[in-house]
Amino acid sequence: MYYCYFETPIGELLLAGEADALTMIGFPKGSMRRDPEDDWIYKEEPFNEVRRQLSEYFAGDRKQFDLPLALAGTEFQVSVLEALQKIPYGETRSYGAIARQVGRPKAVRAVGAANGRNPIPIVVPCHRVIGSSGALTGFGGGLDTKAQLLRLEAENSGGLL
Repeated sequence: MYYCYFETPIGELLLAGEADALTMIGFPKGSMRRDPEDDWIYKEEPFNEVRRQLSEYFAGDRKQFDLPLALAGTEFQVSVLEALQKIPYGETRSYGAIARQVGRPKAVRAVGAANGRNPIPIVVPCHRVIGSSGALTGFGGGLDTKAQLLRLEAENSGGLL
């Protein structure tokens, strides 16, 4: 496993993956804060494209990522992660809407759990999932980070979040 760090407006992100696919983005704080494992190798080159696309995203120039990802989890969890990738930039969806989208309308809590364990936040936009009341709910990078990401997208999409 390779890793490197990448400085962004929301703090220094930990990027990790194999030479051919991104497997993890770790936040600098919150429940999804991650540190490299002892056997990981620091190497920036495998993440050149990831860093370029994240830079474009934070500059407001990239609305969709085009990166090789290694999504992990159960079949249900992967289906939730795939559904998250279909939420358009600058828009949000409720946990219930995602549950309906994956064909499990009563699995709202399970969708929340799958969303909460998303190993590749931002690229797999779990920050775009909110409570049915419109309230911001838990986020592995902290609610302030979630609000900052939604604000960035709203400012660059002409939308109101």
